Amino acid sequence: MQQINGRQLAGVTVPDTAIIASAIDHARNSCEPYLFNHVVRSWLFAVRLAQLQNIEHDGEVLAVAALLHDITLNERFAGPRRFEVEGADLARLFAREHGFDRSRAQLIWDSVALNSTPSIGLFKEAEVALCTAGICFDVVGLQYELIPPSEVAAIVAEFPRLGMKQKMTRCFCHIARTQPGTTYDNFIRDFGERFVAGYKASSVVELVMGAPFDEEQP
Repeated sequence: MQQINGRQLAGVTVPDTAIIASAIDHARNSCEPYLFNHVVRSWLFAVRLAQLQNIEHDGEVLAVAALLHDITLNERFAGPRRFEVEGADLARLFAREHGFDRSRAQLIWDSVALNSTPSIGLFKEAEVALCTAGICFDVVGLQYELIPPSEVAAIVAEFPRLGMKQKMTRCFCHIARTQPGTTYDNFIRDFGERFVAGYKASSVVELVMGAPFDEEQP
């Protein structure tokens, strides 16, 4: 794997390339401050998980995917597809425009599209799995025991949470309220059912039972 220069960020040695710098700038310009801090923390946690477990991976792919995974998570989101897929298309386009080949750009697409689906993402390629793990570490504390508490504290001190739970919930509820059709098969349904009055989305049961086929009796 190609060797690239590194630098220290919140005590973590991370790769330092022009495309990563561009991705940081793009994330900063696209995300609210709390969300920018979240995507950077997710990247740093992912890198640290890789280092602690000796997981070989493409550092640029992981960086771009983690940094851009939430660029569509905001109260301007208007679909028409689920926010992860809309974001994955934008992240892949960014990668292609910055010279990534089709294979590396597709890894970024998969990482972003599956960022909130750990039941799949954690079992894909190293870059996708690490991106998923870093994000889940920051959002729900998955594998929290793997990174020393002092290191977690240093990362959070450098990139504070800024009320992330409440602000992220606000964005999820906006999507559930305005684009319920994108939520029937993902975690945003949980936020809609808990917090959004009148929320209603299709269920998989309804889709299966409503499939346009005559069924022969056994």
